[in-house]
Amino acid sequence: MQKDTVKTFERGSALSIFNSDRMEDIIALILAFALAIAIYLSY
Repeated sequence: MQKDTVKTFERGSALSIFNSDRMEDIIALILAFALAIAIYLSY
């Protein structure tokens, strides 16, 4: 019989420059919002 092993899932990637996923998400939202505003204002 095989023992039940719990596989852990690591969120994010080793290439991230941020210490936390939450900070990375917040920065991504801010950049996306700024880009959307810039595109909106350019038309």
